[in-house]
Amino acid sequence: MVNESLKDRIRSLLMRGIQTPAQYIGGELGARPKDHRRVRGTLCLAFPDAYSIGMSHHGLQVLYDAMNRRDDWACERVFAPWPDMERLLREHDLPWYGLETFTPLAEFDVLGFTLQYDLCATNVLTILDLGRVPLAAAERTLDHPLVIAGGPCAANPEPMARFIDAFVSGDGEATLPAACDAWLAAREASDDRTEALDRLAAGMPHVYVPSLFSPSTATAPARPLRESLPSVIEPAVLADLDAAPLPVRPVVPFVECVQDRIAIEIMRGCPWRCRFCQSTTTKRPVRFRRVDTIVEAAWESYRNTGHNEISLLSLSTSDYPHLEELLNRMQATFRPLGVSIAVPSLRVSARLQDLSRLLNTDRHASLTLAPEAARDELRRRIGKNITNDDLFEGCRQLFAQGFDRVKLYFMCGLPGETEADLTGMIDMAETISQLGREASGRLAKVLVSVSNFVPKPQTPMQWHPMATREYLDAAHVLLRRRRRLRTVDVKYHDVENSLLEGVLARGDRRLGEVIELAWRRGARLDAWREHLRPDLWWRALSEVGLDVETILHRGGAPEAPLPWDHLGIHQGREHLRCEFASI
Repeated sequence: MVNESLKDRIRSLLMRGIQTPAQYIGGELGARPKDHRRVRGTLCLAFPDAYSIGMSHHGLQVLYDAMNRRDDWACERVFAPWPDMERLLREHDLPWYGLETFTPLAEFDVLGFTLQYDLCATNVLTILDLGRVPLAAAERTLDHPLVIAGGPCAANPEPMARFIDAFVSGDGEATLPAACDAWLAAREASDDRTEALDRLAAGMPHVYVPSLFSPSTATAPARPLRESLPSVIEPAVLADLDAAPLPVRPVVPFVECVQDRIAIEIMRGCPWRCRFCQSTTTKRPVRFRRVDTIVEAAWESYRNTGHNEISLLSLSTSDYPHLEELLNRMQATFRPLGVSIAVPSLRVSARLQDLSRLLNTDRHASLTLAPEAARDELRRRIGKNITNDDLFEGCRQLFAQGFDRVKLYFMCGLPGETEADLTGMIDMAETISQLGREASGRLAKVLVSVSNFVPKPQTPMQWHPMATREYLDAAHVLLRRRRRLRTVDVKYHDVENSLLEGVLARGDRRLGEVIELAWRRGARLDAWREHLRPDLWWRALSEVGLDVETILHRGGAPEAPLPWDHLGIHQGREHLRCEFASI
């Protein structure tokens, strides 16, 4: 049942010049409103970023579909509001709500956050506060929703432990439905919220409840406060990926989003061992879907949405074992309909040369590749075992097939990086640009995107210090001066943004006070450059007494405790130690 009163009041506010009002009204094609009176439990999936970002995220569509396939659960969506909408909600004392039925967030049984990016931390607080849910987990009662979270940032849950009741570890399809059911049972059997959380943790081996663990310190890792709890929370693994339903009726947004296309996950995990990549360790083991499953799901999704592009998703799509068969079948099915097939995450290898002829260039004449470093020696050090020869020959073949633009992803600030590695990025891009002339008689356009390396939790690089502000600034200057061809464009991630990302990724539980202080002073939508105010964060860190240099730049021995040691990975901590020793 829709809350018509709140819906009417919200619609009246949207007539006052709100930016992109259609993102706040729900009712999109594929949305699944349910009568809350006819289900056993209610869940609202919260993506703590703008609607245009959240609606582009395949994982949200997967979980939304998984929960709404059940007759006994209603699942809705909520996103972070833009500042103009937040201001109007506060001025008119209206609550934030689920898009499907305009139900205030405080009235759901479970509120589930997808933590995709560290700089979205303050958006979590905005959603909680506008939804009239107490910010601090310790202040909630049984009358409030269970606030759970998962996603990449849950690899180190401690910075957000102040605000989240429970974190789910591993594959969401395996943990979210079980955790929701377990919460209803625990709540019904308990007299207070503490007892209910105890019951939840006792029955769910892949769920981490921060209030039941001591915080980590410089000399001791976090420890469970109950003997019945494991000292390390292991991730849930979806054993049969092919059997897991794909969302073939995805919600189609009313407004333009970052990714307006069908997304089909063809494999999960990555067979390679890049030492900087968090997904390499947290998404293992490698699992595949069958070609028939993928093609059938793509066809159903096309019929239900009308999108004219289908993206085949994975961490390394070119390593899908049946990729040639899959691309041939997809092209045969969809090319006559004018639907293009996008293949992101192609690995730079000899196979890239063969794949170029299979890619549809009718509407897409660009390709994205991620060499990460410009010289073979540094790539071997970070575990990216590809060669420049493969890259150049692959680009030569791509240009011969009609491609005329390439985007290259690099990182600066990697351990062992030299000036030659930095200048090599521009040299590589200009060499690739000149390869375009061999095929078409004109230079190819090359975009070089340079991110600042952040040593992430649960990777072999977690014991390495992050590069300093001074080093990163100097590296960017060097890259700008090195560029000679106008067909090569270079973009850099903002240094202040990257340093803050490092703090939020590598900090401990004390960071929760910093996040709340920055939020109360106006920090909002920090992942958006035009909204980020680094001064709020640096001042909050100073006032709380946390040393940024210690968080970011300390190098550690593998034996030293880290704030996230009580969260396990599929291969175990010893795997990370062995890889660290090989750097």
